[in-house]
Amino acid sequence: MTNTHNSPSTRTRVVVIGGGYAGTMAANRLRARPDVDVTLVNPRPAFVERIRLHQHVAGTYRADIDYHDLLGDGVRLLVDEATRIDAANRRIQLASGTVLRYDYLIYAVGSTGAITAAVPGAAEFAYSICEFESAVQLQGRLAEVAPDAPVTVVGGGLTGIEAASELAGQGRPVTLVCGGMLGPSLHAAGRRSVAKALRKLGVDVREAAVVAEVRADALELRDGTVLPSAVTVWTAGFGVPDLAAASGLATDAVGRLLTDETLTSIDNPWIMAAGDAVAPSGQPLRMSCQAALPLGAQAANTVLARIAGTSPAPLDQSFAAQCISVGRNAATVQLSRRDDTPIKAFVGGRLGTVVKEAICKYTVKWIRGEATKPGSYRWMKGGRAAQIAPGHVERGAAV
Repeated sequence: MTNTHNSPSTRTRVVVIGGGYAGTMAANRLRARPDVDVTLVNPRPAFVERIRLHQHVAGTYRADIDYHDLLGDGVRLLVDEATRIDAANRRIQLASGTVLRYDYLIYAVGSTGAITAAVPGAAEFAYSICEFESAVQLQGRLAEVAPDAPVTVVGGGLTGIEAASELAGQGRPVTLVCGGMLGPSLHAAGRRSVAKALRKLGVDVREAAVVAEVRADALELRDGTVLPSAVTVWTAGFGVPDLAAASGLATDAVGRLLTDETLTSIDNPWIMAAGDAVAPSGQPLRMSCQAALPLGAQAANTVLARIAGTSPAPLDQSFAAQCISVGRNAATVQLSRRDDTPIKAFVGGRLGTVVKEAICKYTVKWIRGEATKPGSYRWMKGGRAAQIAPGHVERGAAV
């Protein structure tokens, strides 16, 4: 396909949908070209540090940051919600009724917490912690109950561990209900470290416990056990907005946009994607800011390459660790191979807290750095690229 943006008098319109880690990084990086007009569409006026929402709920940290502190000069923030993408005509319908036109689109809508409707009472009585608005609701509910009222956290993954430990650190009696094992993404050694820290906080960990029903004041397990619960926090489940699927774009079974290894939509060369809602070659990366920031930068690089008429580089990034806070005084940093496979080594205890806090601070620092100097952000490579067969590169995306 012929590049139509080589003329110096032509400005290129790029719209980024979603202002999370991936979308904000992408918007800032696109400013590397002065002839690009960047619009960031996000439903709220503030950036949310999702990796700190458990702290926001507990009142130990404020997880929202004004976009004026993160976005580079020239990035237009449009507080609105995309309801449909007209890919054939390169237009986006917004909830306000506005129609945005674009030359290129970066799809970075992120993920959502999915409270299952299959468990009676879950949707009615459980609280999510995966988005800012739901976290605020949970914070309000916790303020209504006595400090010694029992709290149950459902989900033994990293979000559940962090939520349970943060609330237990306030002196609340907390039960953590794991559908399977605790911390299934961790190595056995890292899992033991997390379990030890949870025990110190007094968290009652129930492994292989399946929820049968959620009530206003209790939780019933499939084996008939009834757990008193003044507040139930639901962290099990993963979902993505249905914008791509509803717009007729190719997605995986969960709804993530399918792309090739340049993060270009497999059925539309003007759309790139990054973050939790993308499945490159049908193989999504683990939900994390560790994946989102490089994905955002690489999606922006692909757009910039298309504008310049050069061949975009295939996806190349790697992982280093999983970082889990276990209260304010302990953390487990589970080290991994570059392909994200956990290894026996980990950093725990107070040292783990120092490492985890430094990494959390750097996620925002890297976004701000990209706003100041577009193109400056660097990331670890050699993990994802080594796992992908050569035939996957540039699949159906030549422009």
